[in-house]
Amino acid sequence: MVESDEDYVPGGSDDDVEAHQVTTSGGRADSSIRGRGKAEDAFNAIRRTWEDVEEGEDGTITGTIDSLLQQGKRKRTLKDTTPLQRGIIRHLILIIDLSAAMTEKDLRPTRYLLTIRYCQEFVTEFFEQNPISQIGIIGMRDGLAVRVSDMSGNPSEHISNLQALRKEDPKGQPSLQNALDMARAALFHAPSHGTREILLLFGSLLSSDPGDIHTTITSLVNSHITTTVIGLSAQVAICLTLVKRTNPHSNPQKHYNVALDEVNYRELIMRLATPPESHTQQSTAADDDSNKSSLLMMGFPSRVTDPKPSLCACHSRPTTGGYLCSRCSSKVCSLPTTCPACSLTLILSTHLARSYHHLFPLQNWTTVSWSRATAPSQKHKTLCFSCQIPFPPYPTTATNRRSRDAGDATVNGNTKKVNISRIPTKPALSDARNAESASTEPSAAALLRSTQDDNTAQKRRNEDQTVSESGRYECGTCGQFFCVDCDVFCHEIAHNCPGCLSREAETIGSKGEQQQSVEVAMELDGLDLDGEKG
Repeated sequence: MVESDEDYVPGGSDDDVEAHQVTTSGGRADSSIRGRGKAEDAFNAIRRTWEDVEEGEDGTITGTIDSLLQQGKRKRTLKDTTPLQRGIIRHLILIIDLSAAMTEKDLRPTRYLLTIRYCQEFVTEFFEQNPISQIGIIGMRDGLAVRVSDMSGNPSEHISNLQALRKEDPKGQPSLQNALDMARAALFHAPSHGTREILLLFGSLLSSDPGDIHTTITSLVNSHITTTVIGLSAQVAICLTLVKRTNPHSNPQKHYNVALDEVNYRELIMRLATPPESHTQQSTAADDDSNKSSLLMMGFPSRVTDPKPSLCACHSRPTTGGYLCSRCSSKVCSLPTTCPACSLTLILSTHLARSYHHLFPLQNWTTVSWSRATAPSQKHKTLCFSCQIPFPPYPTTATNRRSRDAGDATVNGNTKKVNISRIPTKPALSDARNAESASTEPSAAALLRSTQDDNTAQKRRNEDQTVSESGRYECGTCGQFFCVDCDVFCHEIAHNCPGCLSREAETIGSKGEQQQSVEVAMELDGLDLDGEKG
C-alpha cells in the first residue's frame, strides 16, 4: 500500500483545511464559501425556541409556560369551520401492520404497543364524533390478512379485540394486497349513502403480495373506496400510488403522511375522526337511481326489558334487555346498528344530534387585544361569560407587554430603544471571509434569503396571533368574552356558544312575557282568549 506524504492531524480547523487545498482556480473555494453561507442561513431560519423564554417581574418563567400551554390548546381548536357537505354515515376499515417491522423502538415503547394504544383512543374518539358510523379492523401478519374485528358500531367490542393483540407478538411480512382485498370485501355491502374508507397504518418498507397489487387498487377505485395511509418508517411508492388513485379530488399530502414522533403520530390518527368532505363523483347509469335519493329511512326504537332472557337477532345470544326494531320488532343488543331482519338503520335521536355539528361547525373565536379589552364599552367584562373565572388584570408596566419587549432592551436598569436589525444573531466570521462571500454571492441568492426571512417572520407572527395577549377570546356572533379552557370545551365537546344560546333563551323568554301580558290585558278588559265577552 502506498504511504501518504503527510500524517493526518485530527484537530485541524476549517481554515487550516482550506489553506492546504490546492486548486487551479478559485471556483471550488468560492463554491464552498457560498455553500457554507447557505447552510448558515438555513440554520438561522430555524426557530430557536429558547429565545422565546422571557422572565417575569418575579424572576420566573411561569408566564412563558402558560403562554405555551394556551398556544397548544388554541392549536387544537383552530380548524376549518367552512360549512361543507360531509359524510356523517361512515364505514371505515382500519388496517394495522402486525409484521416484524413494528418491533422497532423508534416510537416508545415500541411501534406495535403505541399503535395499539392509539387505535383504542381512535375508536373511542371516532364513535364520539360519528355515532351512526361503523368500523372494522384488519391486521397484516405472515403475508396474510387477519380479521381482528368485524364491521360494527359497538366501540367496546373493537377495544376488547385490540387489547387482545397485546398478548401476541408482531412477526412475518405484511401483505398489502391481501389486506386491501379483505377490506374491499367488507365494504362491498356498505350502502351507497355512506362513505367507504380505509385507514392504513403501515410500518414496513415492503409488501409480500401474491399477485398484482395494481389490479386490487383498480378494484378499490371502481368501488369508490378512499384510502388514507400513515407511514411509520418512510414513504413507500406503492402507498403513494394507492393514495393518488383512490383520492383523485384531493392532494396526496393530505392522505399520506409519515409520523415524525409520538405526538405527530397521534395527531395524524385523530385527524381521521372528523368526517371527510363529500366530492361529486361521476356515476354510471346503473348508479343513478341510488344517487338520486336524498332521504334515508331510519328507525328510533325504545329500550325494552324482558322478564326472561330471549335471543337477540344480531348475535343469537340470550339477553334480557335490548331494542325492538320499529318495523319488524326484532330485538338487537345495542345501537346504532342495522336490523338483521329488515335492514333498517336503527339509531337514537341523540346520535343524530351529535352528528349534526359537523355540517354547521361552531365558528372560531377571535383573540382580544388589550386595547379592545380595556375599551369603555368592554371594561365591565372582567369574568369569563361561561365559567365566571376572572380574566388576568391589565399589565401596568411596559416590561410585561410582549409588544414593547420586542423593541426594548434593558441596560443598567434603564429601558432603551434598540434597532433589532443591528443585533447580531450569529457568530461573526472573519472580515476577509465576509468580504469574499459578499463579493462572490449573486444578488438572486440574497433576494431568496430575504424572502425566506420574511416568510419566517410572518409565520412567527401568525403563531403569536393564535394566543390572546389578554387571555380573552370573543365570539363574533354574540360578542361575549371567554377563557381559553371554555374555548376548547365549546369547540371540542359542546359545539355550541353559551352566549348565543343564552341570547336565544332571552328572546324566547321575552316572547313568553309578552304573550302573558297580552292575556292579562284581555282578562282585564273582560275578554277571554277567544275574544268573547265574559
